[in-house]
Amino acid sequence: MLTIGEFSRLSRISARMLRHYDAMGLLRPEAIGENGYRYYRQEQLAALLRIRRLNGYGFPLSEVGELLALSEGELLPRLQARAEALREEMVRLEGQLSRMEADILRMEGKTMSQNKYHVILMEDPAQRVFSIRKTVGVDQFHTLFRELREEAAKRGLKQAGPIQMLYHDPEFCHERSDVEAQMVVAQDAPGVTEKPAFICAAVTHKGPYDGLHSAYDALCAWMAEHPEYKMRGPAMDRYFNDPHSVSSPEELATGVLFPVEPA
Repeated sequence: MLTIGEFSRLSRISARMLRHYDAMGLLRPEAIGENGYRYYRQEQLAALLRIRRLNGYGFPLSEVGELLALSEGELLPRLQARAEALREEMVRLEGQLSRMEADILRMEGKTMSQNKYHVILMEDPAQRVFSIRKTVGVDQFHTLFRELREEAAKRGLKQAGPIQMLYHDPEFCHERSDVEAQMVVAQDAPGVTEKPAFICAAVTHKGPYDGLHSAYDALCAWMAEHPEYKMRGPAMDRYFNDPHSVSSPEELATGVLFPVEPA
């Protein structure tokens, strides 16, 4: 048997924290002597390590007790969900860090070329487009694009330009947005409409789609500096290449367009 002090030294966990685990019912001492001293079996180190590992994955101690009671098969989906949440948090933090570093460099009188966008005013020509408009979450965009291509093929339509996404909602919602997936096509046919020409402020984003927010930031900054223009229609993402056709996400190129008109 190990005293609480010996157990603490071996595990590098303070005796205070061991008492906290005891109070929460996560790790009870094997015995408590008449003098009130707590004693642990050496084998309990394995249980302690599991508590530390689960807590280190981001599960609060209030949930760890429940997780300890699960079999590996039952625990697996909980770990998978937590891993996905961590990946999403990493993407968010990387974007936050990137924007912070760009601000630091700007304040130091330097530039961060990979985050520098050149906003241009351009005339986007009229286009024949076949489109599908739905209310979906961002995580369903790829499914919507696949449906667009399959439906276009059924109608015998030939792609003659990029795939693009228009955002019709008055405000953006990650989980549920009114979006329109468009394919530029070569011919007239039932279901094909003409997207009119318009002037737009535009930038090109190079790299993974999860960095598109930086392109939007650049366009928002441009709009703030040019109050002589106002938005006249939904923003658009224009995908210049297919993610399946590139060897690395860094090769992806996406245009972001804000239709504008004089204020």
